[in-house]
Amino acid sequence: MQFTHEHTQIVDVVRRWADAEINPHVEQWEREELFPAHDVFRQLGKLGLLGLTKPVENGGLGLDYSYGAVLAEALIAINCGGIPMAIGVQTDMCTPALAAHGSEELRREFLTPAISGEAVGCLGVSEVGSGSDVASIRTKARRDGDDYIIDGSKMWTTNGTQADFCCVLANTGDGPAHRNKSLIVVPMKTPGVQIARKLRKIGMNSSDTAQLYFDGVRVPQRYRIGEEGRGFIYQMEQFQIERLWAALNMTAMAQRAIDVTIGYTRDRQAFGRSILDNQWVHFKLAEYQTEVAASRALAWQGVEAVVRGKDATLDATMAKLKAGRVVRMVADGCLQFWGGMGFMAESPIARIYCDGRLGSIGGGADEVMLQVLAKAMGTLPAP
Repeated sequence: MQFTHEHTQIVDVVRRWADAEINPHVEQWEREELFPAHDVFRQLGKLGLLGLTKPVENGGLGLDYSYGAVLAEALIAINCGGIPMAIGVQTDMCTPALAAHGSEELRREFLTPAISGEAVGCLGVSEVGSGSDVASIRTKARRDGDDYIIDGSKMWTTNGTQADFCCVLANTGDGPAHRNKSLIVVPMKTPGVQIARKLRKIGMNSSDTAQLYFDGVRVPQRYRIGEEGRGFIYQMEQFQIERLWAALNMTAMAQRAIDVTIGYTRDRQAFGRSILDNQWVHFKLAEYQTEVAASRALAWQGVEAVVRGKDATLDATMAKLKAGRVVRMVADGCLQFWGGMGFMAESPIARIYCDGRLGSIGGGADEVMLQVLAKAMGTLPAP
């Protein structure tokens, strides 16, 4: 991938913005387990960062996906994983299908304010018992005149306590599991939408995560994204972008783990010399750097496929699998070199260790990635 001056500008803008507006507040937001999403997203909207790849007619810049990929990496300038993840949900997880398949009216009502940062979005796919197994979701939307009436629940919904709208995947028919679902935009203030609880996590603390209930929620059928019954397909397309975003961001997180560890071990003294001045340490860091470089190359291979308009499913799947495992390995290995300080919540490596663990779960667990790859290889026996 040939990077342009515009790619570099995105990195510079994000770094300056993060240092000036976000990092001074990260420790407080981590303790409170919440960051002010509307304020932060409005700032990003004014910088033009929420619509890099989105349609110009909705306030986006209409750029190719390489610019969104650069943003996913650049967000590592924020000193935690939760806020970048919340931003990623807005840009690459709850709006790609809306941008690609939503009607002009629907995009104007929900995508335009999402790009400007005036509206916060979330994605309602996972349920209790139906996380990575998307086909098994139970939430239903039945027709009633010109409306849908939605009943069900969603779990692990990032941005869920602050969102203005949710892109909900629901069963709209009784046919085969892969052809009976639709994506429907649900304004969160609609009667019957309930934020059941804000969930506590072991990482990504500043990002709010909710369990949602839908009890007789009535929305117009015009809030459906694209065709009825094609929601599963749209969500699988959306997953390509989500998984590439995760691969890029998690690989950047692993790189940050290496960088902060080099700085710490160079300064930390033990037995008359720096920790870094041990062959085992600098050899292991060199191995980790190689793994990070390989993970990043795989992720950018997927980005190039998207830019060329090709199916990036396998690239995105491999990249997410690799990145989730690399950030776990690197964060764990680097934490060891910090000694007791590595186990302290105040250390940056401890936060990376906790935040990075989600990489092998969210957006499809490692085991699901392996299943997708095994099917593509022809090694998975037919059911």
